[in-house]
Amino acid sequence: MRETGFPLAPGAVIGILGGGQLGRMLALAAARLGFDCAVLSPRADAPAARVAAHFVNAAYDDPEGLAELARLSAVVTYEFENVPAAAVSRLETLGRPVAPGARALAVAQDRVAEKRFFEEIGAPTVAFAPIASADDIAPALERLGAPALLKTRREGYDGKGQTWVSGPEDAEAAFARIGAHPAILEARAPFVRELSVIAARGRDGRIAAYPPAENRHENGILRLSTAPAELAPETGATARAIAAGLLERLDYVGVVGVELFELAGGRLMVNEFAPRVHNTGHWTLDGCEVDQFEQHIRAVAGWPLGPAEPFAAVEMTNLLGAEAGDWPALAADPAARLWLYGKHETAPGRKMGHVNRLRPLKG
Repeated sequence: MRETGFPLAPGAVIGILGGGQLGRMLALAAARLGFDCAVLSPRADAPAARVAAHFVNAAYDDPEGLAELARLSAVVTYEFENVPAAAVSRLETLGRPVAPGARALAVAQDRVAEKRFFEEIGAPTVAFAPIASADDIAPALERLGAPALLKTRREGYDGKGQTWVSGPEDAEAAFARIGAHPAILEARAPFVRELSVIAARGRDGRIAAYPPAENRHENGILRLSTAPAELAPETGATARAIAAGLLERLDYVGVVGVELFELAGGRLMVNEFAPRVHNTGHWTLDGCEVDQFEQHIRAVAGWPLGPAEPFAAVEMTNLLGAEAGDWPALAADPAARLWLYGKHETAPGRKMGHVNRLRPLKG
């Protein structure tokens, strides 16, 4: 391994905590730029492991596994935000820089800390209340109104770890539905649609933001992203400015996904952010010269960021469960760009791949 110094030269090894589809696409992007990747995952059949130069099959908190990843890598990143913060600290103790940094990970891992962070940077968000027990829910509903959304403070994704609370009489049952974990109660947002912004910040502080995408979810799982979203120019500018403010305040390096609610009149509220490449940015793979995965690799390696403007409009559809079995028809469709993740096990609602369909940009 070369001595760590930025920008990294081609041939350096980039470590990735996590072996899922996002790690797989990061490793593919890194290979295009001449980098090798070392993937650490507890799953022996991790999709990212099969396209990486090195694989460390270990738990995220395994000291020996982390030491091996540090030995192999010049810099380390991660593909999902539930990596233990202690793992990042351990890698940094071993002398390996990690990007995005520990602060971004800590904020994103705790939904109450995340909402308070939005307040600090002046990014509008829904009213909320920390919930330690079922007894906290009824008083919070008096302020927030009902129904309200109860979410676990930590972990939870794709609709997991959250439930609607219909009223005070539903408090105990709702708290039980999320496993009686510490939680956050969020006021219902009267949104018109859901948007997201994918943005990146390099080691030199430069920021590149892709245009917002419009997203549609089903059962808490992203089904469809359309980009660029059709919206007023000032709304798009505000969305990008929110993402830029977040990146600067966190001294962030890498790609971030920022989810937003658009209210009537074009007003925006921030829902949450993910300190990593993001499902709603998959459209960039076929709609931009530099997609979100290459952009992330460029950022963590200390390279200049690439352009973030699209050359085509894209409709991205997630392939869930058995839908990936339609690959023969999708592969035969000249308008479809098929991405499959190499997962061996199919399950209802599991993201097995996605399809990008391109059309001309308007205007």
